[in-house]
Amino acid sequence: QVQLVESGGGLVQAGGSLRLSCAASGSGFSINSMGWYRQAPGKQRDLVARITSGGSTIYADSVKGRFTISRDNAKDTVALQMNSLKPEDTAVYYCKATVSLRHYWGQGTQVTVSS
Repeated sequence: QVQLVESGGGLVQAGGSLRLSCAASGSGFSINSMGWYRQAPGKQRDLVARITSGGSTIYADSVKGRFTISRDNAKDTVALQMNSLKPEDTAVYYCKATVSLRHYWGQGTQVTVSS
């Protein structure tokens, strides 16, 4: 079983920055990929960014050039640096880890961007 704990959400003005962090805990696992998803009210949960254990990354088109995902394999942590935030980035952000084709989710952290 993998537990994920996110931190770093909050309220920021448009154009500002936030950094989200997610720490995985458990025993006897090797995490394949880690990523961030977000869900705005009334909308589905969508991929924001994902990174593999080898460092390969993918980003949603809407965040390319503004967000950067990074990972520390030794510490089983993943971070999302969010710059030039826009009101449309407002959502609950969830950390996800994939271990042997099983998916685990964090509890979510709220990001609110005011205009």
